Amino acid sequence: MTDVTVNIRDDGPLLVQGPCVLKDQAGNTVKESDNMVALCRCGLSNTKPMCDGSHTDNFDGTLNPPD
Repeated sequence: MTDVTVNIRDDGPLLVQGPCVLKDQAGNTVKESDNMVALCRCGLSNTKPMCDGSHTDNFDGTLNPPD
């Protein structure tokens, strides 16, 4: 089985690394990837749920997950 890792980028997207399928609430496939998907955290992307880089200089997304 191939590992999938989600990396939280400071002031940027969630990077899902590894093969994945992103589906909407109805179960429809939104995106399939063999290697990486960048998911928007700032809400500014014009291609939500994908990141389009709109967060640059407009998003304070430093996140320290709870222990």
